[in-house]
Amino acid sequence: MIGFLRAVVVCCLLPGMAFANPVRIKDLVEFDGVRGNDLVGYGLVVGLAGTGDGMRNAPFTEDILAGILERLGVNVQGEQFRPRNVAAVLVTATLPPFSRMGARIDVSVSAIGDARSLLGGTLIMTPLNGADGQIYAVAQGAIIAGGISAEGAAASVTQGVPTSGVIPQGARVEREVEFDFAALGRVRLALRNPDFTTAGRIEQVINREFGRPVAMMLDAGTVTLDVAATRMPSPAHALGRIETLTLTPETRARVVVDHRSGTIVMGADVRISRVAVAQGTLTLQVEEMPRVIQPNPFSAGETVVIPSTEAGFTEDERTGLAELPAGATLSEVVAGLNALGVSPRDMIDILTAISAAGALHAEFVVR
Repeated sequence: MIGFLRAVVVCCLLPGMAFANPVRIKDLVEFDGVRGNDLVGYGLVVGLAGTGDGMRNAPFTEDILAGILERLGVNVQGEQFRPRNVAAVLVTATLPPFSRMGARIDVSVSAIGDARSLLGGTLIMTPLNGADGQIYAVAQGAIIAGGISAEGAAASVTQGVPTSGVIPQGARVEREVEFDFAALGRVRLALRNPDFTTAGRIEQVINREFGRPVAMMLDAGTVTLDVAATRMPSPAHALGRIETLTLTPETRARVVVDHRSGTIVMGADVRISRVAVAQGTLTLQVEEMPRVIQPNPFSAGETVVIPSTEAGFTEDERTGLAELPAGATLSEVVAGLNALGVSPRDMIDILTAISAAGALHAEFVVR
């Protein structure tokens, strides 16, 4: 058996000019007050084909089922029932900003017991509560499961995650979040990626649009908009006018490494100091050559298998020491590393070592 300490992976490189095309303000910031609210509920899924919770292992499923039946006028006290077509689930959703009563929202459903699959199930009416404990929506409907599973007498197969699913437009909003957006005198624009240069450009673009100072940068992540100074009828009119304005945001030099998949993503502004890199490919060889010893004829002995293993390392000497010049750009870094004949996974180790040596002038992110 021969094992090579290599991995075939993908190395992703960003274009030479990051964010060369202008980006809309609405894609760079979050507007003050324009946010969603998380909802959660505890419910029951019925109609499963024998893939629900086992009542012995999930007694809470039996409790909620008994409660639902009693509310419907069915007395089950003292009864022993063990259905396999029901499952207890947690239901989650996000209430979008400015949602009104009667609007529909999507919900996600996840099993919390030992149910094997929610495929074909139907969620029974489930109240969804906000962080304040109030009910803001009610969910119900057929579940679209996220996977599929099948089993036989001696084997089973599962693809995806059959114990979770979604119900598109499965909840109806029953309560609105009280927020007087029209009464705001100032609206804050919160940058998703805080940066002083980008915040300054947002300020300039907005002030140029109105022809007077209506926006002011407070810090790297916040720009405030004076609604009265815009002379617009309401904050909604003001945001509708500025959210489609475009600008070119500034980005930090960054190298992102994912060890699990061997993916490397490097920005165009990555620079390195003068550094020398040496890399070799190590090959591990393990060979099993068992020896079988037979007893002499009529000796009443037993056949014996004696293990014999040969193991060793060999190193590819084709690669040597390469020098990467100071101030090298992304393309020069990649060309220098490729000159060594390294694989993307080996390149991850090299970039980690360059960063540890202080020669990599970029934010190094390991995931």
